[in-house]
Amino acid sequence: MTNIVMNVLVLVVLTAVSWPVLRRMRGWPLLWATLHLCLLTAVFDTIMIDVGLYEYATDKILGVYVWGAPLEDFAYAIAAAVFVPVLWVLLGRSPRTSSRARAAATTTPGTTTPAGRDDEVAG
Repeated sequence: MTNIVMNVLVLVVLTAVSWPVLRRMRGWPLLWATLHLCLLTAVFDTIMIDVGLYEYATDKILGVYVWGAPLEDFAYAIAAAVFVPVLWVLLGRSPRTSSRARAAATTTPGTTTPAGRDDEVAG
């Protein structure tokens, strides 16, 4: 199995699993982040390959390069740009980490400011 086949399979599975969150997200910020990460990948992977930090087995890659970076390297940039925001959304919904949940837990009835805030401002 070549690297591109594994990359496509992983991206398809990640997309299927995170589709409920992805379809509610705005597309332009994800596309913009993906383009920037792919540009950075092209630049820095080319440099790292040129100085000999790593090599690819020629029988495992397609042989298609963007600058000096093989096409397969861009799957990692795409995965990071798309699925880190998905994780951010999913993990941000936890009652433990939600700022709204913390504010509601520390607000006294009838007021809109968190308890203890007046002490911090006056102190």
